[in-house]
Amino acid sequence: MATVYIDNVSAASGLPEDDALTLWCKAALGDVNTDAELSLRIVDDPEMHELNLRYRGKDRSTNVLSFPAELPDGIDIPLLGDIVICAPVVASEATEQHKSLTAHWAHMVVHGTLHLRGYDHIDEDEALAMEALETHILTGLGFPAPYDTQQD
Repeated sequence: MATVYIDNVSAASGLPEDDALTLWCKAALGDVNTDAELSLRIVDDPEMHELNLRYRGKDRSTNVLSFPAELPDGIDIPLLGDIVICAPVVASEATEQHKSLTAHWAHMVVHGTLHLRGYDHIDEDEALAMEALETHILTGLGFPAPYDTQQD
C-alpha cells in the first residue's frame, strides 16, 4: 500500500484533512504504484516563490511543484518523490475559476502525483492525455471535471 507523508507548514485555514490528501494521492497512483512512497508539503507563498525561482527560474509563486525522485542505479526503493502545494495560490485559483476549494485541492494533489508518475503537459498530446487522466480520476472521486470553466 502506498505511503504518503504529509508536512503542512502553511498558516492557511480551510486546508483538506490528511486523510483526504492521502486518498487523492493514492487515487492518482492507481494500481501501478501500490508500494510507492511520496511526500506532500503544503506551504505558503514565500517558500513556493523561492522554490519556483530556484528550480524553474520563475520569479513568482505557483500552485504545485513536483520533484520526482532521482535514485542512483542499483538503489531499488519505492520512493516516488515530493510534491509541494501552495495553499494561498490554490485558494486564489479556486475563487478565480469558480471551483470549490476542495475540488481544486483534489485536482492539485492528483496533478502533482501524476507528474511524479511521469506525466507532463509540455506538448499538446501530453497535455491532453494528462488532462483526460486527471478528469477520469477526479470524476471517479466524485468531483466535477477539473477543466470545466464554471463549477459553482
